[in-house]
Amino acid sequence: MDFINSIDWMQLLRCFVIGGSLCVIGQILIDKTKLTPARILVAYVTIGVILGGLGIYKYLVDFAGSGATVPLTGFGYNLAKGTIEAVKENGLIGAFTGGLKASAGGIAAAVFFGYIASLISKPKIKKQ
Repeated sequence: MDFINSIDWMQLLRCFVIGGSLCVIGQILIDKTKLTPARILVAYVTIGVILGGLGIYKYLVDFAGSGATVPLTGFGYNLAKGTIEAVKENGLIGAFTGGLKASAGGIAAAVFFGYIASLISKPKIKKQ
């Protein structure tokens, strides 16, 4: 019973609301626009990089935890954060290596699970 009492229910709620909101926005963009999922993916990562580079996304991560770091905007934030830290440590070469080092685990998981999903699913092309 200590486990249930030790859960921060407000943090769990914030995580769910923020992560769910990001997912709802993405789903609305898929359903109501002619944007392809690939373009939405790139937009989410780019927004995360921009907000991470400006230092704004950190506040969302502090507020929502995994609700902000797990969606694609969090991946972009992680790229920006890793790049900024690597530039401080290694100079210009850090601009090329920092983002990949910081997000290597996420990239490896995306490739692996993307491959598994491609084996078990049948793709559908969005009608224009």
